[in-house]
Amino acid sequence: MDLVLIESLGVDTVIGVYDWERTITQRLLLDLELATDIRPAARDDDIALTLDYAAISERIEAFAGEHDFALVETFAERLATTLRQEFAIGWLRLTVRKPGAVAAAEAVGVRIERGSPPEVS
Repeated sequence: MDLVLIESLGVDTVIGVYDWERTITQRLLLDLELATDIRPAARDDDIALTLDYAAISERIEAFAGEHDFALVETFAERLATTLRQEFAIGWLRLTVRKPGAVAAAEAVGVRIERGSPPEVS
């Protein structure tokens, strides 16, 4: 299994359950592992044959700007669905962290996996 990684991608969005959180944007930090077979892209040195992490990152930033959710869980679930549909991703692991949400913690968040893990060859 090959993975395309996007680590510590910062996006600003309206997120939170408290009234004051609904009036501001807050930063989320995302880590993604996206399953793909990189061999065709590596063989031909062709970005069209792999997952374009720049395009995916841009889509995530747009998604964050287009939506507002109360729960980090909802953000994660809807983003995972969007990415899997728009980029034909069979499996992904997504971690969403919300820094500063709990005073005693650096960040809180969720980690989800969606899709079927590819076979290890």
